[in-house]
Amino acid sequence: MSESRNPELVLRKLEWTVIRRLDGLLHGDYRTLFRGFGLDLADLREYQYHDDVRHIDWNVTARLNTPYVREYHEDRDVTGWFLLDLSPSVDFGSREVRKRVVSSEFVTVVARLLSGHGNRVGALLYGDRVDDVIPARAGRRHVLHILHSMITRPERSKSGPTDLRVLLQTAFALIRRRSLVFVVSDFMSAPGWEEALARLSLRHEVIAVRLFDPLEMELPDLGLVTVQDAETGEQILVDTHDRRFRKRFAFIAEQREKALRTAFRQAGVDALELSTDDDLVDAVLRFADLRKRRSRLAGGASMPNHLEMA
Repeated sequence: MSESRNPELVLRKLEWTVIRRLDGLLHGDYRTLFRGFGLDLADLREYQYHDDVRHIDWNVTARLNTPYVREYHEDRDVTGWFLLDLSPSVDFGSREVRKRVVSSEFVTVVARLLSGHGNRVGALLYGDRVDDVIPARAGRRHVLHILHSMITRPERSKSGPTDLRVLLQTAFALIRRRSLVFVVSDFMSAPGWEEALARLSLRHEVIAVRLFDPLEMELPDLGLVTVQDAETGEQILVDTHDRRFRKRFAFIAEQREKALRTAFRQAGVDALELSTDDDLVDAVLRFADLRKRRSRLAGGASMPNHLEMA
């Protein structure tokens, strides 16, 4: 087994090159990153100025004729789930790194951070259907199990069209307890997944991790090039020297970007964009910033104009 397909070596490398760096950069942001979702009632007390009016217990208030608020203890345990699109289009990469490699490294780092704080992680793996479900457990060995399932999975030269709706609907049926759910995909899918994503986000906190390669956004002038559809195997010859063709390609890519961002926004889902030329530490720090902004919004703060998502 090559080094790149040996889970232990890959994880050890990430622990030294990424996770150790993040330990020094994140500091106390772990709490923001992985805060718990469960709220247990701790006590009732009289309302005080600056209390959150959403915590007023109206039944007790009406009975005692005095405003009372509920106090909670937050359950710090978080269960993380990774919904992994491993369809053939994820095997694309215009340079040395493919989208599948970016996906496996991101998942491994976040899963290791979660499990390192005593949380459980699980995964659903999708090719042209959900063909593997890894139950949520804690520990380094379990992270290795998820990584092994991703990087040793055979590549497929072609398959049917990707339908993310199947992956999202399966997750909705299987994951009952409120969890932190990462949908890791390039979102090149048959239409109809948007509604399933919105439904999933009503039950869970969902992060869309969108994988892409720079070549999918803009074509360079390479002359005549044979292009193959990763999922159907169909090949066509295109003339990238034609400036009008490159312009149409960029326009279609831009329209796809706008449609994706609209779908995420309407579903109430935060999105982290992850390119094949990204630095993984920077990507996780962007995720940390995303979580901070989400936490501030949940507390009733308004989003600063310069931080609003496109």
